[in-house]
Amino acid sequence: MIVNSARFLVSSPDVSRIPASVVNRHEYAFIGRSNVGKSSLINMLVGKKGMAMTSATPGKTMLINHFLVNDSWYIVDLPGYGYAQRSKTDRAKLEKMIKSYILGRMQMTNLFLLIDSRHKPQRIDMEFMQWLGENGVPFSIVFTKLDKMGPVAGKKQVAEYCEALLEQWEELPPVFVSSATDGRGRDEILDYIEQLNRLPLEPSDPA
Repeated sequence: MIVNSARFLVSSPDVSRIPASVVNRHEYAFIGRSNVGKSSLINMLVGKKGMAMTSATPGKTMLINHFLVNDSWYIVDLPGYGYAQRSKTDRAKLEKMIKSYILGRMQMTNLFLLIDSRHKPQRIDMEFMQWLGENGVPFSIVFTKLDKMGPVAGKKQVAEYCEALLEQWEELPPVFVSSATDGRGRDEILDYIEQLNRLPLEPSDPA
């Protein structure tokens, strides 16, 4: 897929306040632990460095952000989870926002779950994936920051992570490896989105 245009559309404090005009198009949501490189990945996919704002402060994003790509589909930047320095109130609010969007937004065609490739499986990510599976949420895994490791070490780390997942899962969802620095994974992720764009929206979609 070639990205010809991409622009920020709207920020919403929760799923119920997403404008009614944001309908009739596939949505691809991106989520991960704070500081996983989500904004950098989104910017890399659309070819615009400053579209999704990156921050040196983990956990800054508190809104559901919609970006319109090629005037035909949306990227949705969801708040990061697992930031320990948030208050319990903020963590509960974010959890409710995220789960309400994931379960209630019928336009969401796929959730891209970002995992920092440098780390071993973390309990919070494993539990989140388990919750996605239990609720039948279509998702894919994107390993980020592959440029931070050598090619052999990166491949080994991803393989070991996938092996750990297979201890709980009969089969894996689609898996991508990426680097916002060198563009790795861009074509594969965009081609996957292009395939999904050919599918009809869910019948219950208000569009």
